Amino acid sequence: MKKIIIFAAAALLFGGCTKDLTGLNQDPKNPTSLPSAALFTNAQRTLTNTLTSSNVNLNIFRLVAQYWQETTYTDESNYDIVTRQIPDNMWDALNRDVLRDFQEVKAIVPTESSDAKTQKNQLAITDIMEVNTWYYLITSFGDVPYKEALDIKNIFPKYDNQKDAYYDLLTRLDSSIAALDASASSFGAADIIYNGDVTAWKKFGNSLKLRLGMTIADYDAPKAKSVVESAIADGVFTSNNNNAMFKYVSSPPNTNPVWVDLVQSGRKDFIVNSTIANLMNTESDPRRPYYFTVDGSGNYSGNGPGKSSSYSAFSKPAGLVKQFNPGDVTDAGRLTYPDFPGDLMDYAEVEFLQAEAIERGFSVDGGTAASHYSNAITASILFWGGTAADATAYLARPGVNYATAPGTYKQKIGTQKWLALYNRGWDAWIEQRRFNYPVLPKPSNAASDYPVRFTYPINEQNVNTVNYKNASSSIGGDDVTTKLFWDKF
Repeated sequence: MKKIIIFAAAALLFGGCTKDLTGLNQDPKNPTSLPSAALFTNAQRTLTNTLTSSNVNLNIFRLVAQYWQETTYTDESNYDIVTRQIPDNMWDALNRDVLRDFQEVKAIVPTESSDAKTQKNQLAITDIMEVNTWYYLITSFGDVPYKEALDIKNIFPKYDNQKDAYYDLLTRLDSSIAALDASASSFGAADIIYNGDVTAWKKFGNSLKLRLGMTIADYDAPKAKSVVESAIADGVFTSNNNNAMFKYVSSPPNTNPVWVDLVQSGRKDFIVNSTIANLMNTESDPRRPYYFTVDGSGNYSGNGPGKSSSYSAFSKPAGLVKQFNPGDVTDAGRLTYPDFPGDLMDYAEVEFLQAEAIERGFSVDGGTAASHYSNAITASILFWGGTAADATAYLARPGVNYATAPGTYKQKIGTQKWLALYNRGWDAWIEQRRFNYPVLPKPSNAASDYPVRFTYPINEQNVNTVNYKNASSSIGGDDVTTKLFWDKF
């Protein structure tokens, strides 16, 4: 009997060795390959989340731009960007989580069964989204790994000169916009922003090109003029219907990050900053009910930048409340709704850019600086839920009307653009550095002067040390006060 058992065991052992065991290493819930559409959607979502988030570990630009103020932990309101390693988190989110996915999309698209025209559109749209992502990296840090970036085998990528990389983005945009073919499809429903509409992507590409052109206007006016005029001639946004909006949904996990941070979390970390509250109160800005709640006295109020603040004493970023008379169907506080969309670019921004272009002597297809300025403000008010009558009344105020508002065109446009970019803090920070308006007061316990760039990640300093040091020397020092190439004034 013992011999039979031993023989049977041996037979099972040797018989088992003849089978292919590699299948045991495959996890059916985690596939080894993905369709390009899934990666494209994820990259769109991650980019929008990164730009929209109010998480103090990742995106503190609503605090830096003095829209919001922290209540208890005021480090970030006082320009402390290193305690939470915010530069590392920004860097990783855009490089590892966004650009890496877009890179994989480009590798996978040619292997799929779509027709050649569809694939061409998919590659062009992906590249436009990559350019948009690189724009934030370069305008935030300066020199960054660009040509050698995203190669997991190269852990010591060289940094590219910021101007060279930026100008390459302009070349890429031209090529990708030209490659778009409206007679063919693209990503379809996997494209959460435009649902695969190639014509809409062309307008977005040109509007992005307009932004990139104007960003270098103080540094290289002839180049900026050429880029801007080309973009406008080829077709930019003409209404709020063109806005590049990422459509969040009402149920987690694909919800508005601001709702996640302010409502779902149950935290009471933010109130309104007095810088924006005072300015909007001065001009009776009709967007206040959409931007803020009222305080205990029924007014709109904020505390000074950098100050520890009572949550109950001041207005908050607009919450899930009604701010209007009974019977009014308009909801205020959409900013903190779970399905409030993420805004990558909008018509108001495009109109402000054209107003500025006219003031700089660039050719714009019709209108005056005043008319484009007024169009921009009207578009912003309508986007947030106000009416055309609200916009007309606001524009009639001497402190707002283009003919009578104080200061140079940079002060007029810069101030009103800052107000319109309320839910786009990262863009507001970039634009405030270009215009130097509005003038932002120094926080009460500022850790530094106003940051005109973010310092390089600690991981880069410790791991990619040689290239980090070269980049720091190239830009003039790894400091928050080191101006980048395009920031001339």
